[in-house]
Amino acid sequence: MNLTELNRVATAMVAPGKGILAADESSGTIKKRFDAIGVESTEENRRDYREMLFRAKEAMSQYISGVILSDETIWQNAKDGTPLVKLIEQSGAIPGIKVDEGTQPLPMCPGELVTVGLDRLAERLKKYYERGARFAKWRAVIDIGSGIPSMTAISVNAHALARYAALCQAAQIVPIVEPEVLMDGDHDIDRCYEVTSRVLNKTFQELRVQRVALEGMVLKPNMAISGKKCAKQASVEEVAEKTIRLLKACVPAAVPGIAFLSGGQSDEEATAHLNAMHKLGPLPWGLTFSYGRALQAAPQKAWSGRPENVTAGQNAFSHRARMNGLASRGEWQSSLEKKAA
Repeated sequence: MNLTELNRVATAMVAPGKGILAADESSGTIKKRFDAIGVESTEENRRDYREMLFRAKEAMSQYISGVILSDETIWQNAKDGTPLVKLIEQSGAIPGIKVDEGTQPLPMCPGELVTVGLDRLAERLKKYYERGARFAKWRAVIDIGSGIPSMTAISVNAHALARYAALCQAAQIVPIVEPEVLMDGDHDIDRCYEVTSRVLNKTFQELRVQRVALEGMVLKPNMAISGKKCAKQASVEEVAEKTIRLLKACVPAAVPGIAFLSGGQSDEEATAHLNAMHKLGPLPWGLTFSYGRALQAAPQKAWSGRPENVTAGQNAFSHRARMNGLASRGEWQSSLEKKAA
């Protein structure tokens, strides 16, 4: 393992003013999103859509540091035969790959899930590295509800995340470690804070046990935020303050960077929260975005599967990428959104 090189890639992934595009939706998720814009989810349409994003010069070269791909996309070529990974590299961004194989019900723990996909991961990582992937992603899902999460769910998911991370580093690939505490419930921000704190502490304990070099990884956590169904929604300032307090308490300074998931927030909320965190003074790690839906909802709508809308789709993508790029420096203002509209 060449830790200097892993650290170089991890640091580039969280470079100031840039963030990560999560374009690794499962076939089920992308179908839902395509259904919403009246586009059939065929392999060709998915390829055309992603090619449109990767050819958006302004967004990709100025505001996107890396792109998380699915297994389907990493092997696809653009219409003109150029591998999609090459388009990403040519823009100056780093290709990455989602390697988990989704979730299964966790035995003896009703309502809880465990992420799977470790079995043949070592050999898959070799092939992904040869194809150009320099980082990977594995998502663990922790739900908040009555009597959950259990310590069992937190432990098994943290253990799997750490095993995955160790396998990645052995294959010279930077692991994005993503323990996501979902925001679907009616819990308040303090309950989210408490659960996320338990999840992060257990995850870093497992990473140390499995000898993962913290300098060669990126953390992709949720923010401390109210559940969607909570009657009292925390303000932007409270989300920022509590999230930073939580991360400072749980995330060692050796980690080069933290790239948040948007987790169901609206485009503008995800941007505003990130921006407010950067107002809270110097931070021990790089802090940026790794958004999927919050970067893609606008371009999907603008594109709507029509070749004549490619430029409109790219413009919408560039706008969202720029807004989040500014937020990752604390330079975003809501008036910039209105200007574009």
